[in-house]
Parts: sequence; structure tokens; C-alpha cells
Amino acid sequence: MLIGRENELDTLAALLADPAARSTAVLVEGAPGSGKSALLRAALERTRQDGDLVLTASGAVPERAFAHGVVRQLFERLLAAEAADGREQLLAGHAAAAAALLAPAAPRPAHTDEELLNGLHWLTVNLTGRGRLVLVVDDLQWADEPSLRWLHYLLRRSGGLPLVVIATLGPGTDPQGAGALGALLPLFRHQITLPALGSAAVVAIVRDVLGEGVDEAFGLACHTATGGNPFLLHALLRTVRAGQHEPATLTAKRLAGCLPPGVARAVHGLVCDLGPDATAVAQATAVLGSAPTTDLVAGVAGLGEPAAEDAADALVRAGLLVRAEDGIAFACPVIAEAVAAEILPSRRQQLHAAASSRLLARGAALEEAAGHLLDGPLGLPGTPEVLRRAAAEAARLGGPERAVAFLRRALRESMDRATRATLTISLGEAELASNVPAAVGHLRRGLELSWDPVERTAAARTLSGALFALDRYQEGLAVLRGTSAALRPLDPANALRLEVDFIYGSISQAASATSVLPRLRELGIADAEGTAVERPLAALLSLRAVMAGERPEEVVELARQALSNGLSPLDDESGVYAGAILALGATGQAELALMYTDAAVEEARARGSAFAYALASSTRAGVHCRLGRVLDSRADAANALEALEETGITLRHSHCAAPLTIVMDALIKQGNVEYAAELLERAGLTGDLNGHWINDYVLLVRGRLRVAQGRLRDGLADFLLSGRRCSARSLPGPGALPWRAEAALALAALDERESALVLAQEDLTLAQEWGVPEFIGSARRTLGLVTGGSRGLELLGEAVGILEETTAQYKYAQALADHGGLLRAADRPAQARVQLQRAASVAHRLGAAVVAEQALAQLRAAGDRPRTRAFQGVDALTPTERRVAGLAAKGMTNREIAQHLFVGLRTVEVHLTNTYGKLGIHGRSGLAEALCRKAAAAGGRGG
Repeated sequence: MLIGRENELDTLAALLADPAARSTAVLVEGAPGSGKSALLRAALERTRQDGDLVLTASGAVPERAFAHGVVRQLFERLLAAEAADGREQLLAGHAAAAAALLAPAAPRPAHTDEELLNGLHWLTVNLTGRGRLVLVVDDLQWADEPSLRWLHYLLRRSGGLPLVVIATLGPGTDPQGAGALGALLPLFRHQITLPALGSAAVVAIVRDVLGEGVDEAFGLACHTATGGNPFLLHALLRTVRAGQHEPATLTAKRLAGCLPPGVARAVHGLVCDLGPDATAVAQATAVLGSAPTTDLVAGVAGLGEPAAEDAADALVRAGLLVRAEDGIAFACPVIAEAVAAEILPSRRQQLHAAASSRLLARGAALEEAAGHLLDGPLGLPGTPEVLRRAAAEAARLGGPERAVAFLRRALRESMDRATRATLTISLGEAELASNVPAAVGHLRRGLELSWDPVERTAAARTLSGALFALDRYQEGLAVLRGTSAALRPLDPANALRLEVDFIYGSISQAASATSVLPRLRELGIADAEGTAVERPLAALLSLRAVMAGERPEEVVELARQALSNGLSPLDDESGVYAGAILALGATGQAELALMYTDAAVEEARARGSAFAYALASSTRAGVHCRLGRVLDSRADAANALEALEETGITLRHSHCAAPLTIVMDALIKQGNVEYAAELLERAGLTGDLNGHWINDYVLLVRGRLRVAQGRLRDGLADFLLSGRRCSARSLPGPGALPWRAEAALALAALDERESALVLAQEDLTLAQEWGVPEFIGSARRTLGLVTGGSRGLELLGEAVGILEETTAQYKYAQALADHGGLLRAADRPAQARVQLQRAASVAHRLGAAVVAEQALAQLRAAGDRPRTRAFQGVDALTPTERRVAGLAAKGMTNREIAQHLFVGLRTVEVHLTNTYGKLGIHGRSGLAEALCRKAAAAGGRGG
């Protein structure tokens, strides 16, 4: 108990042990629970051992009305013991006055104050005749007034008597005894103040109680929670030591709620001792939280400002509150929690209602005012509307959980059907951010209640999206179809909006795709021109344009129109916009798609919606995959899976299939086939797959995994099945999935060259008809590998030249490695070395370890001994080249660099020439940009 109080104990002990201090008075001051009593006990134990006579008493609020209560505590036990021993000499002299004062019998004879004081003084003098007398009064501030006057009389007349008076004083001075107490305090010659314990002392106490193995962070959390108050600290530690809480899991905020009920009642008692106004102010402050202004506290507590100020001042003097910048706050979180714990539920509701009303009147933040309505009583006027607006604000600012809480509370109020429909739908929309299964029920109920066409359209689309996420596709399609049919006579535009989502959802399912193709072919952008349906219809039509093999420029134009408000526009969130991203990828515009998905990820992160963030991250992962960025695609896909799990979507749901497959694809490209196979097994994707179009992609990547495992026939079967499914959806071209290329390479590996050539040639023909360079280059690579020989070498060279100008960098690295390998086999080592070094550099930068190792192996076979995986770019620079480049980028001349590095001028020139070649630049002007690109790329991967 005395850790951190060593200095104060030594000071008090020194005063008591001082031979010259025969007559002295010591006052020990501190906040309630600061350890004054423990300090006294330790010091008095020493003085008793020295043979001093120690008499103790304690002031108490309930006993202040009893005259001479403290005096009786000091003497009555001693006098009773003297009488029992037959030593009556203490009662001589002013015996009548002393006996009248201290005798337990009543009524007592009346005596003048002078007689009482003389009698008590005479008793004290007689006692000092036996040796030094130590009188101790704990909590002097609560002593009765007659006892305070006697102590004043005693200290003024003690003279050279061997008398020591020690008293402790807390900050809660009783106003009624202020006069007598104020006159007494200056007579104490020595004062010892007990400040709050410092963090080091608290950590030491925590380790003393719980063991040395306790983490320092937990000790610091205890210090924050208790403000360094020993009483509160030990109460907390008793709870923790009892095994009710695990220290490693407790923050300062959580610690505040760990106090046993007895401590909360003790703090409540201290507050109540200060009067009803102080209780009202403390409770209002607890309900308001933070550091409210005194006038706000006064309004919530139902007090006038002067009365609230006086009560706040009393609480500050009692050590329970502190003055903040513009208001008041509790001295520590534990006290705030203790006060809050003792507020009766009915009183709490009243205070929250008053707080909300006052805050709204002041123009405070809507969410702050609405927060009090969560715990306020039912039936307050305007509550549903305030909570609805607050929920909308919370959702906009990225607090979906708060929005859900507001809307749930709002729906407990009485309201008309239209309002209930709106609030129920809003609740479902908010729940989508973190709990998709729960959202479904509220969205369905809101749709049933609503009569408004616009509201019903939005609710039906949102509900169908939630059902799709749970793989309840038929239910989702039924919602869209039924609501569209119901609205068509009343609101054709919104009926069309629902039909757009219905068609898009139907295409994704093998069982329903063919049934909607005729209607899809009928639609044109003119059907929605000038309406809110124009953008989502453009997204659908961009996908149709890919399916129909229309000009890529037309596809891009439609996709741009669709995405003019972003991938996840707040005015029209829908999965159909992802179709525009797919269309951009199919036209080789992955960089443009990345711009839209980057914005979508940031928007979802700012909104705090795990579901929206998961979908945006998954979509961006697919774009990174198109770009060949293995590390980035894997990172985004992993983030998407984690966010989906938070919303109740498991690996077995189709929404997880895309990011999971992207992770598997990245693992295969990184050479981690075992882990990819483990994920495939865990997700239940090893057998027959349902008709969702994402499984076409799963089959493609599963085929790659089988090939990497050496199971060529199984891999070929997956490639061909993926192709059949794509064709049935009218997506046969290479812009959708490169299944022909993968199947052709598998057939070639199985020595089925004729079949391989047929597929490879068909792939090239379709790519040339589509006219997108990325797919033409990739198809030439496939045909070159299958063909072999000089013609194959020629085709691979063409593939390298085409792919170098595209954004498909993984395909470019593959073509480089394959071309280099054939060049080496054709005994053209110099040309092979150039291609293989480029392949290793590009693949290393992308994180494609398998292609990088393939290129390095070919280099080693050609007689090279490569010491690095990178031969181009910043990664290819030697440490000296990097240092020289950095100095040059800062503007230093060659001569200045040579002097700085203590090398020759020619050495600097050689290093810079090598650097320009590796970075692909022509001089100093491009150095800074090339080096910054590397840093930016590293930062992007980290995000």
C-alpha cells in the first residue's frame, strides 16, 4: 500500500522521531483514497513501538451532528479501561465535567463550554505525565464543531507538553464546519501533501500485486484509469487478481468498468455527502461524458447556473472533478464509471432526454445529440426523425455500427407505416456494412411496408444484392422480377432500373443466362436517355458489347458513361457497375479500370463499410491480376476475404470465390502450389461447381493448379469446361477468360500437337477479330510455343514486341522468358541473354517468382551466373549505382559526385551510363522520376 509514498512516510516518521519535537502538530492532506490512513497506520506503528500513548479518532459525515463525537472517540476507551482497573485518579480535579462529557449514560448534566474545555485539557495534561501522547484524527474535515474547537484550544495551550497531534484532511471540507476548521488549520506546524501516484509507482504496485511478469502497458493503463489513486488502484487489482479479468486484454477504458460494486457505492457516498446539487451535477456530467460546460451540466441537471457552479466547485475540492478548458471532467475514468453505475435507470433516462434536448437546442453535432436518445425514454417528440438523420450522418462519415444502433432505437417508437418502411430499409442498408444475413430480413420487411416506387426500387435492388451475396440467387432474381412487374404500370423508369439488375444477375447464372439474352439484345441506351437509369444501363450494355464482339472503342465509351459517378455511386449502388470494369478489362483498358477501382476502395474505406470495401477490393484485385501485378492482386484479394468474413460471408459463398481464386492464382505464380491446393480444398472447390459465372474463372485457375501439380489431363478438363461455360454465356472471346490458350498449352504438353494447334490458331483468330493488342500478343505467344521451330521463334518475337506496349506485364514477362528460351535452344545466346534478363527483371518486379526462376534457369543453362533476380529497373542497380543515381537526382554534377564519393570522374560516368540503361532512360532528366516511381510502387503495395 505504501509503494510510491516512501518519501512522505520518511518525512512523517522523522517528525515523530525528532527528540526536539515534544510538542508538534502534523497535517496530512490528500484526495479521498490517496492513502492517508495507510500512511498514518505505518507511522503510528513505529511510534507505538517507542512507547508513546496513541489515541485515535475519525471524523464521519453522519456523526457531525453529535457534539464532541471525535473527543469521545479519543478518550472513552482509555477512561473505561482506567475505571475498570480502579485507577480513579484521572477523574480528579475537573472530574465532573470530564465524566459528564465522556460517560455513556444520558441525559448528561449541563456544563459550560469553559468547564468542558478545562476538563478535557486537564485529562490531556494528566496523560502526558505518563510520557508522550499522540492524538490522531483521521478525516478532520468531517469532525464535529465542538471537537474542532477543543483541538484549537488544546494546540494553543499545549506549550511544552509532550504532545503530538496528527490529522488527515481530505478536500471535501464541510461548509458548516468551515469556521472552526478554518481557525484550526493554521495551528498545524507541518503539512504533508499526498499527490496522485506517478506512472512508475503504479507500475511498481501492479507488479507487486500481480507479479513481475505483468506488461508495463497494463500498468500504464491502470494509471490512466485510476488517475494514480491508491484506493481505486488496489480495488482494481483485487478484481484482476481474483481471476475475473485477463490483464493483457484490459485497456484503460475497459479497466474503468472492472471495479467491484462496493467501490462504486463508496464513490457514490462521497458524492452524496456533498449534497443533492453535487449529486445532480456529478450524474449529469457522467451522462454527458467528455468535458461538458458547466451551463450545459446545469441545464441537464435541472439546476440554476450559480447552484451548479457551487456544486461543481465542491466536487472539484473533493477531488472527484477537475476543471477542463471550458468545462468540468471527472478526475479519472474509474470515478466517472463509478458515478454512472449508481444512477437509477429512470433517472438515467431523464438525464439522457435532457441532454439530447439541450444539445439539439445548442446546434451540437446531430450524432452527439442522438446518442443520448439511445438511452432516453420512449415517446419523446421528434425522436424517430432525429435518429434517422443521425444514422444517415453516421453512415456518411464511416460509422455503420452507429447508424444501425440509431435506427434500431428509432424503430422502437410509434410511427406511421411510411416512416417505418423508410427506417426499416435504412436499417437493412446500414447492416449490409457488417452483417449481411441480418440486413436481408430488414430489407425484405421494409420492401413489404413501402408504397413509394423510388424507395421500393432501391430496397429491391439492395435486397437482391444481399441475397446474391448469400448465394440465394433465385430469391434475389425473384425480388427484382416481381418488384419490376409491380412497378411497370406506375413507374416505367424504375421498373427498367430493376430489370437492368435482373438481367445482369441472370447472366451470372448458367440456368438463367440464356433466358434473358433476347431481352438484352433489345435494349438500347436510348431506352433510358436522360434518366437515372442511363448509367446502370450503360454498364449492362458495355458487357453486352463484349459478348457481341462490338468494336472495343464502343465498349470503352459505354463503360466510361456507366462509371461517370464511380464504381459504387452512393445514389445507385449496384453490382451492375462491376460489369463495366469487366468490359474495360476485356478491351485492354486495365489501367483505366484501376483508376475507378482505386477510387472505389478509398470511398468504401472512408464510409467504414466492410461489405463495400470487400467488393471494391475484390474488383481491384481482378484488375491488378489483369495488369500482371501478382503481389498487389494477392494483397487486395486477401483484404477482401477478411472484410467479407466480418460481414458473415464465408469461403463457401460465391462472393468469396473471386478473391479466393485470385489469391490461388497469385500463389501459383509465386510457386506456392501446396498452399493454393489447401485453399481450394478448404473452400470446397475441388469437385463440381455450380453455375455461377465466377466459377468459370475458378475452373481456369484450378486447371493451372492441376498443371502445376503435373496433373495435365485434369487441368485440361478444367480449361475445356471453363470454355464451354463461357461460350454458353456468349462470352467465347479471349477478352473474357484465356481458356483456349491454357488448353492448347496443356495439349501440347500431352503431345497432342494437332489439337493444340487448332485451339491456338482459333485463339489468335478471335483475338485479331477483337483487335485488342494484349490478347493478340498473348495468342501469338501461345501459337509460337505450340508451333515451335523457326516459325515459333518468329511468333514469340512478335508477341514480345506487341505485349511490351501493353499493360499486361505478366504476359509480357512470360513471352520474354519463352522467347529467350527458344533463342537459347536455337544457339543464339546473346539475344537469348537480353530477353531472359528482361524476363527475370519484369517478373521479379511483379512478384511472379515462377517466371523469374524460369528465366534465371535458362540464363544459368546459357552459362551465366546471375547474382540478382532483377536486370532492369531500380532493383537491378548495384549499391554504388544506386548511390550515384541518388546524388545525381539531387542535382550534383559528375565532378561533385566524384569528390563526394572519393572516386574518379570516369567511374561516375560509367556508373551513370549503366544506370540509364537499366532504368530505360536517356539521361539525368529521367533519374528523379524513375527513382520516385520505385518508391511510389513500394508504398502502393504496402497499402
